[in-house]
Amino acid sequence: MSPYEHGEVFVTEDGAETDLDLGHYERFTDENLTKNSSITMGKIYQEVIERERRGDYLGKTVQVIPHITNAIKEKIYSFENKDIDIVITEIGGTVGDIEGLSIIEAIRQVGLENPSEDVIYIHVTLLPYISGSNELKSKPTQHSVKELQSFGIKPDILVCRTEIDIPDNLREKIALFCNVRKESVIANKTANCLYEIPLMLEKEGLATQVCKHLKLEKCKPNNIEWEKLIEKVRNVSNKIVKIAIVGKYIKLEDSYLSVIESLKHAGIENGVTVKTELVDAEKLTSENVKEKLEIYDGIVVPGGFGNRGIEGKIQAIKYARENKIPFLGICLGMQMAVVEFARDVLELPDANSEEFDEITENPVIHIMYDQKDVTKKGGTMRLGAYPCVIKKGSLAEKLYKVNEISERHRHRFEYNNEYKDKMEKNGLIVSGTSPDGNLVEIVELKTHPYFIACQFHPEFKSRPDKPAPLFIGLIKHAKEHKK
Repeated sequence: MSPYEHGEVFVTEDGAETDLDLGHYERFTDENLTKNSSITMGKIYQEVIERERRGDYLGKTVQVIPHITNAIKEKIYSFENKDIDIVITEIGGTVGDIEGLSIIEAIRQVGLENPSEDVIYIHVTLLPYISGSNELKSKPTQHSVKELQSFGIKPDILVCRTEIDIPDNLREKIALFCNVRKESVIANKTANCLYEIPLMLEKEGLATQVCKHLKLEKCKPNNIEWEKLIEKVRNVSNKIVKIAIVGKYIKLEDSYLSVIESLKHAGIENGVTVKTELVDAEKLTSENVKEKLEIYDGIVVPGGFGNRGIEGKIQAIKYARENKIPFLGICLGMQMAVVEFARDVLELPDANSEEFDEITENPVIHIMYDQKDVTKKGGTMRLGAYPCVIKKGSLAEKLYKVNEISERHRHRFEYNNEYKDKMEKNGLIVSGTSPDGNLVEIVELKTHPYFIACQFHPEFKSRPDKPAPLFIGLIKHAKEHKK
């Protein structure tokens, strides 16, 4: 999945590589989603073709209706008879897009096949704001609803994206022309903080209308914990901690979305405002690294693939190590921290990762044993959650406060254990490994206030009210460094 097209690739507990939207769903619901929560048309078409090849359709002509639509409905109905009360199915794109027509038809059939109180259609529309005349225009919403109705779906609730409050007379007009109740026209205003949106929608009565339609009148929304979170957000001090994310996709903030959100979560926990800036690793050199990075209170080197920008990342890590700047390396960031240490401290100038130099005499990072014979690159990496045993007395143990954790991975290369003894004798200790001790998961520098790097992606499990420990530690030490 290319970052230029998809932004960040979010990984679930069971190892599915998904669109970044799933990360937002996890952060808002605090539910660990699975590969069953991500449906693509590629998966649907592949399943239908495989069934046809097996003879499941007895030689009949395979068509969009019913074969493709039935396969889509199976994904939705797969959650039945499980400990799940409500299934939320998001249909991406715009009504009328040719890519989404089969999905629209499938969910129309879902509404037809089930009692009306078991299915609710919520349509998100746009109310453009014309600043010159200081008014909202309802025509795009009316047209969108009309288009949806032409496909046989009548929306029960309209969630209208808007910059300002919806005037009462406009709300009545939308309700009349779109055939919904006035109280079912919900304003979705632009929020100062992303995590305020649930409470804003609550104030508009969205949950009340949903529960009413689904005959769940006895259910009363309980937002006490979320209200506490938002109060905490509002009370964050104006003190700014600046964090540099040294990466190669600097024009694409979405490529590091979970990292940026995790830093914000840690800022809330530490009572400071975190300002993140993307620094182009390709433009960092030994000559300019001080000039580029000295204004920051902490440095993050995130994951990635390919050798573009690698030398710049190594320069950033060296600068953080030598100048006691709080540092967190993630996935490739950990691997480059090991390479930098080997080159500069162990005096192995050709040290590298086999990913970038297959003939290096010092492959301090090498291909994982079970990845050597992999030829198909799609979905074959070490993916999903794996346990990690933490070394007693380490910085990692102080941060996690437990001796065993579970974190999510996405990589093919790993720390080369042949260099472990020499690394540790010189100060870069291994503080987290797989239970059998073969795979290195965390390294840290004993002589540094906060220099830690992990092979996994802690950002995928961070929540606004439960920040990832490695990010909490980074921001805590960045605060102290700022002083």
